[in-house]
Amino acid sequence: MAQLKAISPCSSTNLALHPHKRGSLLHNGKVFCPRNLSSFPELAARTSELHGHAIATTSNSGNVTKSHNNQVIQAILQSDRDIQISGAKKVRGLRGQLDKVVLAYSGGLDTSVIVPWLRENYGCEVICFTADVGQGISELEGLEKKAKASGASKLVVKDLREEFVRDYVFPCMRAGAIYERKYLLGTSMARPVIAKAMVDVAREVGADAVSHGCTGKGNDQVRFELTFFALNPKLNVVAPWREWDIRGREDAIEYAKRHNVPVPVTKKSIYSRDRNLWHLSHEGDILEDPASEPREDMYMLTVDPEKAPNEPEYVEIGIESGFPVAINGKRRSPATLLAELNKIGGRHGIGRVDMVENRLVGMKSRGVYETPGGTILFTAVRELESLTIDRDSMRLKDMNALTYAELVYAGRWFDPLRESIDAFMEKITETTTGSVRLKLFKGSVTVAGRRSPKSMYMQDLSSFEDSMMYDQADAAGFIRLYGLPTKVRSMLKRGF
Repeated sequence: MAQLKAISPCSSTNLALHPHKRGSLLHNGKVFCPRNLSSFPELAARTSELHGHAIATTSNSGNVTKSHNNQVIQAILQSDRDIQISGAKKVRGLRGQLDKVVLAYSGGLDTSVIVPWLRENYGCEVICFTADVGQGISELEGLEKKAKASGASKLVVKDLREEFVRDYVFPCMRAGAIYERKYLLGTSMARPVIAKAMVDVAREVGADAVSHGCTGKGNDQVRFELTFFALNPKLNVVAPWREWDIRGREDAIEYAKRHNVPVPVTKKSIYSRDRNLWHLSHEGDILEDPASEPREDMYMLTVDPEKAPNEPEYVEIGIESGFPVAINGKRRSPATLLAELNKIGGRHGIGRVDMVENRLVGMKSRGVYETPGGTILFTAVRELESLTIDRDSMRLKDMNALTYAELVYAGRWFDPLRESIDAFMEKITETTTGSVRLKLFKGSVTVAGRRSPKSMYMQDLSSFEDSMMYDQADAAGFIRLYGLPTKVRSMLKRGF
């Protein structure tokens, strides 16, 4: 017995058929207007050609018929596929039926509800992907069970810690990249390495799309998608926060409860956090008021500087060509070195930053960051550069560092401009080799000593004592020539 349902006229969008419940065109008593017909060209018909209402029917043979004013379009569907005429309203994003989607999955609220949402709205298999970038073992435990409980077919986990620190963190640090005077780019550096791995997984499993849980207000949506564009522009991208009717965390929690999705938060959770080996960020709740002081119980990586040890701790960082390689004379891998410094810096309250930043999308936002090991390393590299880089090179490096930081913040890691600046940074710091001794005490990092076999500092030349290489009398001629433009302008101003 054929099922019959009137389809309300849509705008001039195409009609499309999508898989759904076997033997039925109806879902919750509705037949939906679609967005795309690429999967079923035989059924294509512009609603502008079907004035008024159209009719959709199904028969036991699996035939689908749509008719209006004696116009009939018929298609034979595969016996093992179900159909749904979808897209009751026009939604921004992908069109047509998706096969497999690789979802950036954290196990948090947003990505947990995205799994069933993708299956419901795109009829696709969902492969969850989690990158280990040093967020901690507690955030990785139980993820596979949780992902499958949400409806994913499987979870893929990749350990990206060494790659993250070696190929993303250390180049940024070598460049001296700091966004808006304070931000050491912890989240900004992590997104491209995660997105790159997602592209790799999509290729491995034969996925035709990728998805993320970034909101339409933040920077991360740009960082993920620019990486997708750069590495595989043919991949479709699904950004649920820009498509669905969920408008906030409260809606998402209710959605999760309705779909029996296990989530780790309740309506009483207050902070939004992002953690990796480089930093831990905090946003939300009282931090949304820039006049409010952060609560001490918010911090997780660093102790209160006032409660830090009463005795300073000294640490020596070994550096080769701008990259840290050792702690106190012991060589470490990039990820191991950073993890060890996080512990050392954390117990001394090092690396707390509270800032209001300008997001890429135009608004201001407030975040509090904990970057204990990163703050120590940044200080060490900068102090060593004071020995090994000349004035003009330092000035140009600092100028390019601002552009470098802005490119990374904006998600343009794979942009040729960033890669070109990085090549300059690699060249300019090739002599930045040596060690720096730092003093850590109650939230502060101060330099206690620096040495380099490539140092441009010459003690006898810098001394106030006479030197064979420098005749102080030469300074008079230098000053006259260097100050000539200043002297001429003054003479003109005074009518001389």
